[in-house]
Amino acid sequence: MELSSEDSLRLNVLLNNELEAVRIDESSMVVYGLSDRGESSVRLNPNCRDEQYLRRVRELLSSHVLGSPGGYPVYLRRWTRMGQARDDSLENLLLLGEPEAVVAVVHAPGLTDDLARLAWWAMPTAENARKMLARECITRGAMGAVLAEYLIEYLPFEQEHSAMIDSIRLVLQPGLIDAAQKERLWAKARHKLTYYVGFLAAIPDALPEDAQPHPALNDVKGILELMAREGNTAAVLLLRVMRPSGQAWLATTEKVIRKPANQDVVVALVEAIEHYFTNVSDSAPRLQEMQEIIDKAESILDLDHTNSSERVRDLRRLNQQLPDLRPMLYAMLVLSEVGERLVNPVFARTDAIGTVMRRKLAHITDPLLQQLAVLRGLG
Repeated sequence: MELSSEDSLRLNVLLNNELEAVRIDESSMVVYGLSDRGESSVRLNPNCRDEQYLRRVRELLSSHVLGSPGGYPVYLRRWTRMGQARDDSLENLLLLGEPEAVVAVVHAPGLTDDLARLAWWAMPTAENARKMLARECITRGAMGAVLAEYLIEYLPFEQEHSAMIDSIRLVLQPGLIDAAQKERLWAKARHKLTYYVGFLAAIPDALPEDAQPHPALNDVKGILELMAREGNTAAVLLLRVMRPSGQAWLATTEKVIRKPANQDVVVALVEAIEHYFTNVSDSAPRLQEMQEIIDKAESILDLDHTNSSERVRDLRRLNQQLPDLRPMLYAMLVLSEVGERLVNPVFARTDAIGTVMRRKLAHITDPLLQQLAVLRGLG
């Protein structure tokens, strides 16, 4: 079955306009083309089933772009979401009216700000926006703010908590949104705790939240700053924790850990905690049991192994210099050992969410809350 003569003529005219991208609206059976002169469209008049007719339309597009309608399916199978599309063919992919071709461009290493503009016109989805905002060339280009604005507007309609976290984390990259937008997102997080995790991961030292410094900061600040200048990583981290920004981070983390929505939120949260405290983590094999982590933290501070890592030696020097801060050093050590591996054994046995999930995680979250309280001067 061939295309209707009217559609064939109009599509060929459209394709001769030096197009930059093609989009097909399957619900309304309209083909849109974008050129430097603007947007054009052709309303299709199917003479068979819509699905079959659209296949014929895409074969025509493929014939025009690739020179062979029969080569189109083979070409399509080579696209992946792993960034394997050839950089010298990206412009052609955007002319095929095929969503998966647009996805291939979005994932391609050769993506540019201009290609992002065309791909966004062809397929404006939250998933594509997130993928492109993960690229520095896009966040620094003209499309960065456009994609960030879309993700913010789309957040109320997002269903997946992991997607919410990724969207928040990505839009908080430097230069994408202003302070007022950031404040509005933070205000919404008070009613949607999942949003907080994006903030914790993206801007841990610049949360839009006022907090008081740790009560003991003034007493130890001089020694900590001196040791930090000498390169002591534990002193650097403890200063970070005790300052107002660190206390705000700890308080926000506690809010989320008390009531995470689902497993995705838990995983993202423990990964954010692990990253925050990584300066005191050693290179030993990572543990999967909370009791093992607690025992390890005690041994690191008590034993004096000559083959210890430099980070561990920094901890012991700080412990010797400020022995009254030992509970805080111990807390940082425990928190540095958390991560997805800690909760995976629980999630491997249950798909529970909400209250049931939190009850099953209590043997992990209760000790973590205790260490957070110590670092806030509350324990």
